[in-house]
Amino acid sequence: MVAAPHKKRVSDYQNRGSSASSPSTQSGSGSSSGSPGRPRADAPASNVPSPADSSSGPRSGLGGYDGNRDSDSHSSQRNPATSRIIVDPKNFDLGMAGWSTVHAYAVPTVMPPRPAPSTLGQPIKVNLNSFRVNKIPKNPVYQYDVIIGNGTEKRGLMSKVWQSKAIRAALSTGWIYDGNKLAWSLKSIDREIRLDVDLDSTDEGGDGKPRKSGKENKHRVVIKRTNTVGFAVLDAYLDGRADFDNTVLEAINFFDHMLRETPRQRYTQIKRSFFARGQTRFDLGNGVEAFKGVYQTLRIGHLGGRRACLTVNVDVANGMFWKELPVHQAALQLTGRRDINDLITAVKQGGESSRTGQDLKKMRKLHVVAKHRGKDTVDPYVIDRFLYKGARDHKFEKDGKKISVYDHFAYAYNIRLQYPDLPLALMTKGKAQGKMTVLPMEVLTIQPNERYAYKMDERQTSNMIKFAVTPPAERYKAIEHGLEMLKWDADPVHKAFGVEISRAKTVVDARLITAPKVQFGTGDAKPGTSGRWDLKGKKFLTPNTAPLKCWGVCVVPGRRGGKPDRSVVQNFITELCKVYKSHGGRVENTTPEFTLAAGDDVGQWVTMLWNQTGNKFNARPQLLVFILPDKDSNTYGRIKRSGECRYGVVSQCMQYAHVQKCQGQYISNVCMKINAKLGGSTARAIGPKSTGPSGLFTASTMVLGADVSHAAPGSQASSMAALTCSTDRLAVRYAAACQTNGYRVEMITTANINEMLKPMVQNWVANAGGGKFPSRIVYFRDGVSEGQYQHILQQEVQDMKTLLKTADPTLNIPFIVIVGSKRHHVRFFPEKGDKNGNPMPGTLVETGVTHPYENDFYLCGHSAIKGTARPAHYHVLLNEVNMSNEDIQLMIYEHSYQFMRSTTPVSQHPAIYYAHIASNRAIPHDPRWAGSSDGAPPVVASRPRSGSQSGGSQGRSGDGSSQVPFNVEKLLPMPNTSNIMTSMWYI
Repeated sequence: MVAAPHKKRVSDYQNRGSSASSPSTQSGSGSSSGSPGRPRADAPASNVPSPADSSSGPRSGLGGYDGNRDSDSHSSQRNPATSRIIVDPKNFDLGMAGWSTVHAYAVPTVMPPRPAPSTLGQPIKVNLNSFRVNKIPKNPVYQYDVIIGNGTEKRGLMSKVWQSKAIRAALSTGWIYDGNKLAWSLKSIDREIRLDVDLDSTDEGGDGKPRKSGKENKHRVVIKRTNTVGFAVLDAYLDGRADFDNTVLEAINFFDHMLRETPRQRYTQIKRSFFARGQTRFDLGNGVEAFKGVYQTLRIGHLGGRRACLTVNVDVANGMFWKELPVHQAALQLTGRRDINDLITAVKQGGESSRTGQDLKKMRKLHVVAKHRGKDTVDPYVIDRFLYKGARDHKFEKDGKKISVYDHFAYAYNIRLQYPDLPLALMTKGKAQGKMTVLPMEVLTIQPNERYAYKMDERQTSNMIKFAVTPPAERYKAIEHGLEMLKWDADPVHKAFGVEISRAKTVVDARLITAPKVQFGTGDAKPGTSGRWDLKGKKFLTPNTAPLKCWGVCVVPGRRGGKPDRSVVQNFITELCKVYKSHGGRVENTTPEFTLAAGDDVGQWVTMLWNQTGNKFNARPQLLVFILPDKDSNTYGRIKRSGECRYGVVSQCMQYAHVQKCQGQYISNVCMKINAKLGGSTARAIGPKSTGPSGLFTASTMVLGADVSHAAPGSQASSMAALTCSTDRLAVRYAAACQTNGYRVEMITTANINEMLKPMVQNWVANAGGGKFPSRIVYFRDGVSEGQYQHILQQEVQDMKTLLKTADPTLNIPFIVIVGSKRHHVRFFPEKGDKNGNPMPGTLVETGVTHPYENDFYLCGHSAIKGTARPAHYHVLLNEVNMSNEDIQLMIYEHSYQFMRSTTPVSQHPAIYYAHIASNRAIPHDPRWAGSSDGAPPVVASRPRSGSQSGGSQGRSGDGSSQVPFNVEKLLPMPNTSNIMTSMWYI
């Protein structure tokens, strides 16, 4: 790698008046030369973690991490000269080099630099929901360390202490606090501030009485100045005259918190989103509603050439909240019971362990108010849990006598409880003092804007999509409404610090890549800018490998006993065979085995159809078809689990309503999936450079894709890792393997990579490679944040290279590693879009919201059917074959037209898309999956040692529990007698 011209040390740009040195200059953690954000090739890595900052681990070069958020070990007082900078890794985008600095890792020298702008297609103009920062602070801003208690107190308590009268009196106004460890001010206080805050004192709103537990509510606070935030260094970094180091990070960290200071005081804050009260609500069902707010985040933007700037990405936020209902009414809607009496019966029969009891657990930690003491008296509480006792049964001591809750409310407040048999709510108030504050549900009301933080069910998800999906023009109006909520021009904090942000949206020079031709076995499609084609008169690129002969159809009756019309089903199967043949499918037997499901045992349905089909044709069944009365994810999962894990056979499920309609387009869509499962392929994309038998690949190329999906918050289901691998030279077909990956562990474990990748490589060599290994490997990774980019290279890619060397120690296959993500809030608003105002397929953006010095870009490869299109963000982490950026962009875009079950290009590269589908499809393969949305909870035991991660064991997941799942079981294996492992079973 050629070294970039030497630039000045970042310390040369420090604010001259600072009396406290930056941590970067004292610890030497920033690189001093090279291109911005990464060291010169001949420069030693100066930010390798010191022994004090590292923990031993199995991988060299990086302290023992598991791919999840690393935690710092802080003593009671942080030394800013030697400690890591305190930031939240989810706050903002810094690029790979920036996050290497955050984690105190050596900046990778293999990182590809930002290439020259693309010349693909035609130039166009695109507006972005990004707003440029015109002015950053000029005056020095002083940073302070804040230690409350022992430094590990809960955020809520720290917030109360910071807002206390004692703190306000000591500091006066003009301070910004991050809610944890840091504060900033324009005032310079050289002396260390030490004081005790008693939250129980009358000055702080307490009663001044000593607690029964004897534990004081006093908290020691230490505030000391540690640094002057260096905006001159930030200017130098944006101008390309300095590297990214901790000084730049501290400036961005301050700026990020400054942006949030005023909105968090005015609105309900959920991470980086803000919601005002009184907004129009949309009912999602089960006591949950949604309404819109505003999302904002700070980004480092690329202006073209070597120019960079700070931008603020503003988007619509769609929040889910509990309805402002009496708690007993909310519980009724949440559990889906007919009426209160039905709810009471369900609770009495099953108690806390019942499904109703599990649902009620979602109401823990809810902020509620009670007004039973009079209209003018409103008492705020937080629900700790429910006591499964009625108001008549639960008694407490008052004035030396035992009295029930029911009688107490009747005598003290003249309230006769209507539902005394409902569970009682135990509050958090008084819990620390050993008191029990118990109140009936019906006297409590949920406070406004209480966030609903649980996974939505199918009905809620459907309603949320209806609410959230809006066309571009409507979405931008909502963004403008968000800008009015933020009111940057009138923000007093912005004015105090001298910050100015433009209200004009960013306009960038983009490119519109020419769409490829979609080639079938017979008949080609030329979608152009429409992003649409059909299957009329077209034969699949390759048909099923073996003629369809041994297959069966199982018809499932409706829940109310209605039997489907056999003639309707037979007519559909006849038409299915006819259409499949017209598309080139090979069908030898058009009369499959027919059976009617009996009973409720789904596994028995599969076994019956398997046996009857095999006996009829005296062969292993190739395909099992199930016609279902409705869309039921549990039934679907059980069918897939039994077919794939018990018999190793692919299956196809359809709804009876579609069978009745028997529409040609629907049948063609089903044929695409059946053909893929039976070894065929739908089509390939052909562009100016991809006309040959290997497409864009000038050398034999294996394409891999990976995704790790996690269970919903609060669930103890294991994470699921999925790996996909192309099985042909065109990268049209993909095999997929899945395995449990610990509990909320993002990096795919070494054991899983070895287990899943080895057979895939062997299959590729035997079939696509003609007995030879690929000349290069393209690895697409989904679902990781920027802070984990380096982990991908140091863990997953390194494990893959190690595995390949077990076949041949001299084997050194070069990798191209690309992270593709859609977890962002960047949207395109083109000056000339489609009929809905969305960008045309192939819209490429390389400036405005991309990193100024690293190789990333946004590509909208699809045509949005509804709502506003979300482009995919690709970040090239490694390019050992020096493939041109234009060829990478063409590969991603053209391959999106090869998605097996679609007649439109998809929004992400198929390797990623297939991995995402497979990771969700494999959930029923979990041995403990019981047909529920989250599956049965895994084994729970005492917490293992920190950092332990071997096989199925993991460290803490960050959920705050003293107990976490470990020893996660592997998935049920799929018998490979019929080569299901290399089929597209998941499609």
